[in-house]
Amino acid sequence: MDVASTASLRVYVSEWENGKRGLSDRYAGILRKLLGVTDAELRAQAPALAASSADGYDELLSRIDAAGSVGESMVQAFNDQTELLRTMDRQRGAAGLVDQMAGHLAALEDALNFAVLPTARRPVALALAGASTLAAWQAIDSGAVERAWRHYELAKRAARDAEAPMYLAHAMAEQAYVLCEAGRPALGVDLVRDARCTVGQSGSARLRAWLYAAEAEICAHAGMPDDSRRALDEALTTIPPGPEDRDPDMLSIFLNGTHLARWQGNVLAMLGDGDAVTSLYGALEDMDPSFVRARAGLHTDLAHAHLTRAEYDDAHTHLRQARLLAGRTGSVRQRRRVDMLSARL
Repeated sequence: MDVASTASLRVYVSEWENGKRGLSDRYAGILRKLLGVTDAELRAQAPALAASSADGYDELLSRIDAAGSVGESMVQAFNDQTELLRTMDRQRGAAGLVDQMAGHLAALEDALNFAVLPTARRPVALALAGASTLAAWQAIDSGAVERAWRHYELAKRAARDAEAPMYLAHAMAEQAYVLCEAGRPALGVDLVRDARCTVGQSGSARLRAWLYAAEAEICAHAGMPDDSRRALDEALTTIPPGPEDRDPDMLSIFLNGTHLARWQGNVLAMLGDGDAVTSLYGALEDMDPSFVRARAGLHTDLAHAHLTRAEYDDAHTHLRQARLLAGRTGSVRQRRRVDMLSARL
């Protein structure tokens, strides 16, 4: 090959290792073959490669040992971090949490990749499944749909590794929203129904109600009003009574009668049903004020419902509130909905 002289190459290698010279694509192609590394490893970890042992087994075993030492307290710390990010997300929005979420997922993935035995892998995989669905929903809210899709794929793999069909079904059903918003709601209906089949009757009642409600919403988007109403009826029948909205086996789900009333109003508004307003005002009165982004969605739903009834002044009022709250949380998804409804006034 036509390369620089030996003396020049010595200078190049020194400068590559010390970050004083950028590695060109031409020399990267040569070095990948010489060193047996990927492009990402070559460009991001050149100094580490020079310092590592000749065969790399020492580093590998060190990481396996570190992953094997991840106990209940470390897994709980991972879950606590996910819960903190979830709380910050619903109050402040996803836009400011991208770096924290990326670091959190990277740490979980690293722990899982080097955990060997199933007893060590399952709890970490379960934590990763919950964190990945949160990251995916944040990506949807930020308008980063490809990132959302990849996070859902990660969540599904982690749920399978954890042997957790409830988490798998949840990831599948939320992924259906990506299809729906990408203009393939019929395919989204198929996916959310597959999610229901995945968990069957073994899932908690709260999760099954959530899956039915998700199916009702996506059916409404797909122009399937009868299917939408049937799924909504199933959700209302299945939801457990009382104010509790978390399931100890499914912390990714927030759903009780108040949340479901808001969801019902949203679906009825999409179906053009005038009764949507009643459900939505009831949900607005009972909603936890810490759910800022969800409150923006509720005001958007009310604007939609009032538009359906040709009550334009009320629609304007709720759109102003929705736009204000969507701005506070940086929700691209909610702002897009507000803009679409505003264009109809």
